[in-house]
Amino acid sequence: MSQVVATLGTTCSCSFDALDEMGPICNQEDVWLHVDAAYAGAAFICPEYRYLMAGVDKADSFNFNPHKWMLVNFDCSAMWLKDPMDVVNSFNVDPLYLKHDHQGDAPDYRHWQIPLGRRFRALKLWFVLRLYGVEGLQKHIRSQIALAHEFEVLVGEDDRFEIITEVVLGLVCFRLKGSNERNESLLKKINGHGTIHLVPSKVRDTYFLRLAVCSRFTESQDIRLAWREIRTLAEDVLGEGEPGK
Repeated sequence: MSQVVATLGTTCSCSFDALDEMGPICNQEDVWLHVDAAYAGAAFICPEYRYLMAGVDKADSFNFNPHKWMLVNFDCSAMWLKDPMDVVNSFNVDPLYLKHDHQGDAPDYRHWQIPLGRRFRALKLWFVLRLYGVEGLQKHIRSQIALAHEFEVLVGEDDRFEIITEVVLGLVCFRLKGSNERNESLLKKINGHGTIHLVPSKVRDTYFLRLAVCSRFTESQDIRLAWREIRTLAEDVLGEGEPGK
């Protein structure tokens, strides 16, 4: 069977594929549609962000990583299957020495994967759900997104910088106006200084910096500290002129 992988919240820029457009085509052509929501999936615990997953009912499988944004330590991935038998029939491991009297009473996850054994990852997820509850996790996600928008406002107030992609969740993609080399120089100074750490990316040959809000300890003062650090080092870069000129 052919497969299409749609992404909700790409690593590069937190962009979203149009599931409501892709899904009907995949269903019509008998193509397996898998949804990778590794980062953004946690946000769907908040009703106001579920519009981003419109069309998910057309998917055959859906995966997200609670260890990325739902306060669960690494590693923990959650996966849903529309019809688990599609996977069970592919990975079924059923020799005589593994048979037991309770087969069929509950899902046997050795048939859902390549490894025969697995760690009890669900336990740490259960602890987080019990500790925070739905409302606590929603508060966490909303707070993180609000902090990202706070940083977005700070960037927008400085006409030397520009926002590259729409800020939807907790990721802000921004850059100094000018060449890619100028932004590479800025990133090198930021990470070399050691106060904060940013990771770059590139879309259509445009190099930019990414500020991701994901720690439960992050507060408004941390956002403002990060922005002061970026502005200070940007002044150094601008004072040096365009690299190579």
